[in-house]
Amino acid sequence: MRRNRVLMLVENLPCPFDRRVWQEAGALRDAGYAVSIICPTGKGCEKKYEVIDDIHIWRYELPREGAGAAGYLVEYGAALLFTFILAFKVLLKRGFDVVHACNPPDLFFLIGGFYKLFGKKFVFDHHDANPELYEAKFGRRDLLWKLMVWLEKLTFRTADVSIATNDSYRRIAIERGGMRPEKVFVVRSGPSLERMKIGPPVEALKNGRRYLVGYVGVMGKQEGIDYLLRAAAHLVHVMKRSDVHFGLVGGGTSLVEMKALAQELRIGDYVSFTGRVSDGALLAMLNTADVCVNPDIANEMNDISTMNKVMEYMALGKPLVQFDLTEGRFSAQQASLYARPNDAVDLAVKIAELLDDPARRAAMGAFGRRRVERELEWRYEAPKLLAAYRSLWPLSPVVERA
Repeated sequence: MRRNRVLMLVENLPCPFDRRVWQEAGALRDAGYAVSIICPTGKGCEKKYEVIDDIHIWRYELPREGAGAAGYLVEYGAALLFTFILAFKVLLKRGFDVVHACNPPDLFFLIGGFYKLFGKKFVFDHHDANPELYEAKFGRRDLLWKLMVWLEKLTFRTADVSIATNDSYRRIAIERGGMRPEKVFVVRSGPSLERMKIGPPVEALKNGRRYLVGYVGVMGKQEGIDYLLRAAAHLVHVMKRSDVHFGLVGGGTSLVEMKALAQELRIGDYVSFTGRVSDGALLAMLNTADVCVNPDIANEMNDISTMNKVMEYMALGKPLVQFDLTEGRFSAQQASLYARPNDAVDLAVKIAELLDDPARRAAMGAFGRRRVERELEWRYEAPKLLAAYRSLWPLSPVVERA
């Protein structure tokens, strides 16, 4: 019997913009699964329904992205309601055998659990450790933090299989979530070298300066953009470096605040904020960068999380600087210099050290590129995703394409 219809649920980014979800959907499609996705709308993803590369996408409009605890409750409550309604629509139009839910939020177990009553399977794709994320955003362990822990536990208990992005998240599933080890599969967010293509630099992005320091990612509180801007200010005002420009790609709740901080630090002329842009514009910025940076704040959340941007920098052969965090060091190894945690001055010193050593930059970039090619690329992770799916029906295997 073919059990090969999958419904993927994602809330924090639209598809195909969410790169991990889109790679997973493509891998499942290539293996013979019929894939549907429910996600929010977003820039460049405004259509409420469309089919891209034989993947059917249903979208809904969310309220403005939450910036406080109450805002997140409104956002996540709306996402749950719209997703539940659209899931029923997908059931009638295409059907599904598996609900594949990507967090945040840890509320989609309500949809997965409901459809398990009708014989469907529930796969939990653990993107963010939400209790740690809440603490990183709001700096407290209060009643809402306890609620996050409870919802996470219910999600794991509902799931037939859990997919972890790294070994740290696998331990959470087993130790905090109570899942059996054989039901937890590590599927890392490896970059696709078909997408992350090395290309020529665009000198105009350097704004007439000799060097470009590149960043790509979310502009949120826990991403440490303020540390990066303070490092830039130290380079400009203390180290007297007028030869460095900073190109920051990405949007988020802190974008306006970070633009204001750049002006306050008197480095507005040294920093370009692009907001969310196309893949082409993103690649242009990163291919032009001499050094890339990951300023994620050293906290429990970021210490256990694998960052897509680190993998993407390495895929393009770029050396990077980041704070010394467990999963960041595991991913980058010798492709990165490691600044003292949450020390903007040391971050600046490490950036300058790399800018002034082209031979070291080349060696580090080449190491990172080889590591992606030989170990971390998505083609090494896709088989692990398919193994997780095969485990759903061990006595009646899914028919997959060779």
